[in-house]
Amino acid sequence: MIKEIKNEGEKMQISRSILESLTDWFEVEESRERYIAESAGQLFLAAEEDGRNVGFITLKPTGKETVELAVMGVLSEYHRKGIGKKLVEHVKSAAREQGYSFMQVKTVAMGMYPDYDRTNLFYLGCGFKEFEVFPELWDKDNPCQIYIMAL
Repeated sequence: MIKEIKNEGEKMQISRSILESLTDWFEVEESRERYIAESAGQLFLAAEEDGRNVGFITLKPTGKETVELAVMGVLSEYHRKGIGKKLVEHVKSAAREQGYSFMQVKTVAMGMYPDYDRTNLFYLGCGFKEFEVFPELWDKDNPCQIYIMAL
């Protein structure tokens, strides 16, 4: 079940419990803590299975027509079960309802790390299209790939 979470403390608790379990993607504590703190003020959807929060996704406005999929995570034992795709579908609907025309997401460019290659393939499978790579937006070891989709 996908549900919107409005309570800021609950958003931070859910994001913390999930992101801290996904150290292959969220290894840098400073970045992880920023995602957790920022999630409190963002549109936040959570996936629940058997009374347990197993995934979440947040949206951050980046312009009049564009919103960013700011962060998402699904517990490893729930990967490849369709939960991430359901979260993306629900957040796309929410973004459209709020009047946005485009959604973007940033990740590490394909070919850098196997875990991020799986992430890239996930976003492509959800309908995102390659937009641009910024080789040193983050740093040279983590070139930033931006994907976009029309809503």
